[in-house]
Amino acid sequence: MAVDFQLKGQAAVITGSTSGVGQAFALTLARQGVDVVLNGLGDPAAIEADRKAMADETGVRVLYHPADMTKPAEIADLIGYAHRELGRLDILINNAGIQHVAPVDEFPDAKWDAIIAINLSAAFHATKHAVPIMKAQGRGRIVNLASVHGLVASPFKSAYAAAKHGLVGFTKACALELARTGITVNAICPGYLRTPLVEAQIADQARTRGIPEDRVIEEVILTAHPNRAFVEYDHLGGLLLYMVSDQGASTNGAALPVDGGWTAA
Repeated sequence: MAVDFQLKGQAAVITGSTSGVGQAFALTLARQGVDVVLNGLGDPAAIEADRKAMADETGVRVLYHPADMTKPAEIADLIGYAHRELGRLDILINNAGIQHVAPVDEFPDAKWDAIIAINLSAAFHATKHAVPIMKAQGRGRIVNLASVHGLVASPFKSAYAAAKHGLVGFTKACALELARTGITVNAICPGYLRTPLVEAQIADQARTRGIPEDRVIEEVILTAHPNRAFVEYDHLGGLLLYMVSDQGASTNGAALPVDGGWTAA
């Protein structure tokens, strides 16, 4: 039996939601009656088909905004668009992220700058513009998709680990600052999911380490998970709904791992 988290009629922005975790989060919220604004890259026709399919299945308003997460002005416009079109903004999920794997002494400057911009700075810009709206409403929920790499590190991921550790710190600082406003700020820290980002990472690791991709999965990726299994999208959806519902009102400033036991070691 489905649980009703009493979110019907709320409005959400999910960055990086045209694929992977972000798309799964958008569908999870839409199925609870939340109007959603999608954002992300991809083929325009495919994005429109997915948007329409989500709206048709759930009966909620599903919109799309093409903001580039490296451009603060476009991020501000994304938040303003959601507020104008939906009349409110209850939930912000800062999910957009990219990855690049390379030794630190060979790490391309442009890749470093892009990872910090999209994985960390974009969350700041979106939060900055969402908070006044949420303050005026007297309630809001901000969820940052960090990573297990916001809690621990791995070789060849200096930029990603730096950005995700920064995102966890940003989460905690905002939670303290907003603690008396009715707004909560939390982070979800997943281990490895079979997302397009991780698929690309597997290929990058294979190239960097000089081994086949199947060995990367067995010897590099899943060795971090004591249960030797990928995290599934559904394993994150329940935690997300708890965080954005009234049931999660006292969970604030948390960075909760969903990692098959990785950070228990």
